[in-house]
Amino acid sequence: MPTTATSTDTLFERLSDVWASLEERLDQVPVLRRLAEGTVTLDDYKRLLFNLRQQVVDGSPWISRAASSFDMDHFVLRSAAIRHAEEEHRDYQMIERDYVAVGGTLDEIRAGRKNIGSEALSGYMFHYASRPNPVGLMGAMFIIEGLGAKRAAGWAARFQEVLGLADDQVHFMTYHQQADAEHTGALEAILTSGIVDDAGADEIVRCAEVVARLYAMQLEELDS
Repeated sequence: MPTTATSTDTLFERLSDVWASLEERLDQVPVLRRLAEGTVTLDDYKRLLFNLRQQVVDGSPWISRAASSFDMDHFVLRSAAIRHAEEEHRDYQMIERDYVAVGGTLDEIRAGRKNIGSEALSGYMFHYASRPNPVGLMGAMFIIEGLGAKRAAGWAARFQEVLGLADDQVHFMTYHQQADAEHTGALEAILTSGIVDDAGADEIVRCAEVVARLYAMQLEELDS
């Protein structure tokens, strides 16, 4: 049964609750807490970039896998995933450039491996993307793109304020404010289009809950 206006409102309310819980958890992440307090170091920032890169490099591949898992009855979602994968497939290179700009080397960051949280997050995303018609992944995008649109630019500005970084040293984060705002707008259009039924809404919320927890774990477990 198509989602009604009332059930759409309920879906956004449920996703808003997931987002609020994520923000509370992010406030307790050590590197983000130090950033807020103004005690963050350049090494902290380098470690953050180093760890993010290892998971971001998997972003376009799992989105592509999701696209291949949608049948023609879900053509809108398939098309959106294909476009998104194309837009994201070079994002990890921005992180590499930022990392080199703050004194790291390409050899270092490319030789890195995922931390515990990144392993869990990436594994979950590939597993879910392999399911037939993985509608729930819109919940994952709500979290991941929401972080880019709502938090990344603020983090970048704070890193610049505390560490005196130049624009070309925080490009990955600043870029994603605009890019992910566009993605969240496209996602909202799909969620309000009526193509998501009640079962799909449940999947979306559950996936958002899991991804929110795993993304926070990725930030908590730097270097683990």
